Amino acid sequence: MLFNIFTVMFCFAQQPSFITNDLDAYINKGLKDWNLPGLAIAIVKDGKVVVMKGYGVRNVKTNEPVDENTLFMIASNTKLFTATALAQLDYDKKISLNDKISKYFPDYTLYDPNTSALVTVRDMLSHHIGTKTFQGDFTYWNSTYTRKQIMDKMKLMKPVNGFRQTFGYCNSCFLTAGQVIEAATGKPWETEIRDSILTPMGMTNTYTSGADMANMKDAAQPYSTFFTGQLTALPYDRLDNLAPAASLVSCVKDLAKWLTMQLDSGKFEGKQIIEWKALQKTRDMNTVITSRKSPYLPSNFSGYGLGVDITDYNGKQVFSHTGGADGFVTNTCFVPEEHLAITILTNNDNQDFFEALRYQILDAYLGVQNTDRSAFFLKYFNQEMKETVKTTTDMQARVKGKIPELSLSAYAGTYANELYGTISVTADKKGLSVKFNNHVDYAASLKYMDNGEWLLTYTNASYGIFPLKFTIENGKVVSTVVKVNDELEYDPYLFTKVD
Repeated sequence: MLFNIFTVMFCFAQQPSFITNDLDAYINKGLKDWNLPGLAIAIVKDGKVVVMKGYGVRNVKTNEPVDENTLFMIASNTKLFTATALAQLDYDKKISLNDKISKYFPDYTLYDPNTSALVTVRDMLSHHIGTKTFQGDFTYWNSTYTRKQIMDKMKLMKPVNGFRQTFGYCNSCFLTAGQVIEAATGKPWETEIRDSILTPMGMTNTYTSGADMANMKDAAQPYSTFFTGQLTALPYDRLDNLAPAASLVSCVKDLAKWLTMQLDSGKFEGKQIIEWKALQKTRDMNTVITSRKSPYLPSNFSGYGLGVDITDYNGKQVFSHTGGADGFVTNTCFVPEEHLAITILTNNDNQDFFEALRYQILDAYLGVQNTDRSAFFLKYFNQEMKETVKTTTDMQARVKGKIPELSLSAYAGTYANELYGTISVTADKKGLSVKFNNHVDYAASLKYMDNGEWLLTYTNASYGIFPLKFTIENGKVVSTVVKVNDELEYDPYLFTKVD
């Protein structure tokens, strides 16, 4: 430990003053301002880890501190691992990124038959199929559906845009791309990621599955303040069915190794882990997101490679990604021209400090005029949260024991959605309860407010609190529309009563 501290202090001598003088205070203030229990950070510069530290606690009840080994779900930061493994297989000529998905899965279909015939591995890694961002995730996230079942269900996802015309962030697309690994090599995604990336770099505290995260040593507890503003502990996500898109669990000590490799053209400690030509393919822009100047950042364009966002920042090319799971938001970022990389891991999913801090660090290294990014973001966040909490409390105040139009038993029954499957509504003395039949421990309560509206409250606080109405025709309930947090999926689902 003394050697690590000495190394960090020695390297600090050549770092920007914000890093050497202000970073600790900035982060500690950020934790307080954003109601953030804990944060871990690593900064790599010129081939050395110059910052690697934890702040706050991983659990507010036990007050166990966050350190460089604390585990967080890194969620969509998994995507670049998947894309890198596939790019290496492409380099090794075991696959081609331009292979059609039908080569590996002849029965695979999407909503549009023309897209089904043309869609490639590259398309899947670039979010090209024309669906909305997060479309289908209410069905897939934490569900009991297998990877094959999710792939089969993708034919029910009606696109809103043309094939290869727009960017629609798609977790099930990345799952499909990841399944190509096993179809082509016989090795499951987990084995390929471990054998080709994690083990060669000594990332011994990184896991391809978070299914047992509650029992992992040093695991951070996930929290949220969505909808109520109150810090609430959440259950750990179960994302193995979407593993190539979102399942990795890691710590900043391991991610610093991953980022060091990215900065050294695929090498780590002198050993070539990933071929440079393979890494380059992940960084080629496949999708233009915008070519318009950002109103608040020194950036003029953004696009997407294979599992990585690409932008300019004060004239430098920046590669980055964020990851969001229930109770966790994280980021990774590397600037090859500056030999700079950053990773920030946090355990409250309803805050923007993890991104504000990244921009603050980029500002310091890339010569951008100093602006308090956290204060700027916080102003808008607090206003939005104030409105959200008021909406929630106003709805809760409408629950006054009024009687709905029909008896409670009339609302009970099974409701179906073609993509999701079924939910079960049951009646009891307190009102109605909803069970989502393709999820484990996923439920909600329904309490009558007034004017035909019910208050839908999910047992997982991150999923939300919403008004809900039943459609009634000729004295019978025929359907209802169910909403979930926009961070999971934007559009509501229509469920039709089937009994």
